[in-house]
Amino acid sequence: MAFSLESQPSRPSPLGFLTANPIANAVSDAYKSFSERRAKLGLSNPGTVESIAKEVQREVSLANYMHTGIRADLTKAVSLSPLFQVSHQFAMGEHQNPYAFAGLFGTNKVFLQGSMDNSGMLSTRFNYRWTPSLVTKSQFQIGSQDMASIEHEYTGSDFTSSVKMLNPSYLEGGLTGIYILSHLQSVTRKLALGIEAVWQRAALNQPPESALSYCAKYKSDDWIATAQLHAQGALNATYWRKLSDKVQAGVDMTLQVAPGPGGLMGGSLQKEGITSVGVKYDFRMSTFRAQVDSKGKLGCILEKRVAPPVMMSFCADVDHFSQSAKVGLGISIEAGGDELQEQQEALGAQASPNIPF
Repeated sequence: MAFSLESQPSRPSPLGFLTANPIANAVSDAYKSFSERRAKLGLSNPGTVESIAKEVQREVSLANYMHTGIRADLTKAVSLSPLFQVSHQFAMGEHQNPYAFAGLFGTNKVFLQGSMDNSGMLSTRFNYRWTPSLVTKSQFQIGSQDMASIEHEYTGSDFTSSVKMLNPSYLEGGLTGIYILSHLQSVTRKLALGIEAVWQRAALNQPPESALSYCAKYKSDDWIATAQLHAQGALNATYWRKLSDKVQAGVDMTLQVAPGPGGLMGGSLQKEGITSVGVKYDFRMSTFRAQVDSKGKLGCILEKRVAPPVMMSFCADVDHFSQSAKVGLGISIEAGGDELQEQQEALGAQASPNIPF
């Protein structure tokens, strides 16, 4: 006996009318056409709103490098792939903890970092890459001031969007905390525009507050200009320029406009601002940074690698208006050992892990 099996037609989905209708087809065609035109522009990713001025504020500015007193960092690298290292930090100076221990672990998908100082303050960071475009970043702090931060960041071909929550809570019967939504979009190959929305509520017995901020970034071949307008009336503008292969310069200006004692109706506007100019020199075995601002403060820092595993730094800060000066000296020692050297030779030309910092 012969049997013939005929395929039965599949039943249409009950919700198929949501996509199989003239309106949905028109929206889909318009989106595909818009995506194709945007891809032809060749736009690049502009970065994030939070780091829109990183060339000036992180590379040239002294804010992240200055310290007072004496500091020593001892770092032991245990593994390269995955990355694993521990460090000890000793310090004597103003606003510095005498001792802190830290550990770091990183792979292509996971980044873990934790530190604890002599006062018992515990700080942790945990980042996870779900896809090549989506990364979740979390940070927790337990001690004299508890803090929790959770951020979801999506990186597209020509934009970056993020949602950040600071101390989010619903335990009191309502939503409290700080919530930040930001988006930075490339408009042309050189111009990017962004917006940032903030909603915060400290407690249920206090009314919520919201604010909008706007930003713009223009990137040329050898210079970058940014501007940020905050809802509180603050304007921040930066200008970074690469003078040569080893020399960078940057200008950072902040202007704050606020109503006077009489308010908006009866008082005048109070203007406060500060402008700083900095420069960075990269030499073969050292890096020198110098900065001066409109309030008469002059600072400089010299970082020199005296040996392959040893880096020394010397920084000085002079305030001419208050006639005060601060000096800092630091040393950083990185130890790897023979096992790490063998692991590095075994990896050869393999790419290092793309850690989601």
